[in-house]
Amino acid sequence: MEERTLTYFVSDVHLGLDVADPADREARFVRFLRGIPKDRTAALYLLGDIWDFWYEYRDVVPKGSVRVFAALMDLMDAGVAVYFFPGNHDIWCYHYFEDMGMRILPQPFRVEIGGKVFCLGHGDGLGPGHFWYKVMRKCFKNRVLQRLFSMLHPWLAFRLGTGWSKKSRVARRREYVFKGAEEPLFQWAAASQKAHPVDFYVFGHFHVQVDMEVPGGARLFVLKDWMAPGSMPYLYCNGMSVGFGSSKNIE
Repeated sequence: MEERTLTYFVSDVHLGLDVADPADREARFVRFLRGIPKDRTAALYLLGDIWDFWYEYRDVVPKGSVRVFAALMDLMDAGVAVYFFPGNHDIWCYHYFEDMGMRILPQPFRVEIGGKVFCLGHGDGLGPGHFWYKVMRKCFKNRVLQRLFSMLHPWLAFRLGTGWSKKSRVARRREYVFKGAEEPLFQWAAASQKAHPVDFYVFGHFHVQVDMEVPGGARLFVLKDWMAPGSMPYLYCNGMSVGFGSSKNIE
């Protein structure tokens, strides 16, 4: 049996966002999942905002994404470990993903892959600044507020959630300009590298592709979103090799 040396990372698919062609975006993501070689892949890391809005009630979850879940189940049934980091759009996942076999991880999460140490997460709220965003994220994670929101009928709750999501930067198609060494995420990685050195930092959230050297010998990768027609952005690790992939060169 061939050794499993492949690991994939993907972020910011925003399934369900009614912008551009959501059906095509979902079809591309399913095609990506189906294209992962099951016999050679050890793990798939979903780095958040895979869904544009996800909120679980005890007995109700958002409709749709059936083919996505089927493809994920096929991977897990074949022995591929699937990990999920809640993003700022799909932060409200509780047990549904884990009941399917996925493992939910908190950011920042450090793990050894192929002999190298990776630090992973969605990337939002890390680093200095973003005061009001951090306050809002704490509110989203507050159990009391979550229970109050759960008292709303799903018909109303999902419309409020999707309506809020449509006001986000990604829905308005505003390109984020990554500030390089001035970016709070980069500053966080540089400070973290001094205390807990790793080889690679991998995040999403910013919707732009980034590959930068971090002081101390690490590299910072930020994954692009899936909004552009025909795009399939992902990162892969194949033994000692780490790099960006696309629809043309999925391993």
